[in-house]
Amino acid sequence: MRVRAYLSLGSNLGNRAEHLTRAVTELLKSGSLAAQSAFYETEPVQLLAQPWFLNCAVALDTLLAPGELLVACLAIERAMGRLRSQAKGARVIDIDIALYGDFVVETPDLVIPHPAMHERRFVLTPLAEIAPDAMHPLLHKTVRALLAELPAGQVVRKL
Repeated sequence: MRVRAYLSLGSNLGNRAEHLTRAVTELLKSGSLAAQSAFYETEPVQLLAQPWFLNCAVALDTLLAPGELLVACLAIERAMGRLRSQAKGARVIDIDIALYGDFVVETPDLVIPHPAMHERRFVLTPLAEIAPDAMHPLLHKTVRALLAELPAGQVVRKL
């Protein structure tokens, strides 16, 4: 069964735009690209002493099960040189599954919808560009509504 997954991508090391573009190209091995947002420059959250990020969102129509898509995303990160040396630290590439159809997944390795997506402007802004009416299956709110409810804060600039 083909499912539309929404992925959030970010990079804050090296040529950030090149890293995002390469990751999106690699994701095409896991499905077909239905939409891609513009790139957004975003200030870091939680760990502030690091370079600003470049973020985007993609809609990927895939036949992969959620766990298989996670394995594919982690393989892309590894192939691109992602090192997980510091939690929330700088990274060449980060690929998160924000939504996977209307599925709810809770395993030790994977939680969908992404447990913090509704709190992150750097996820919701690009996602609202390509899927404003996508529904959060637990909060029963659209991406547009979740973005509108965020308090002022993190800087997110469309490039």
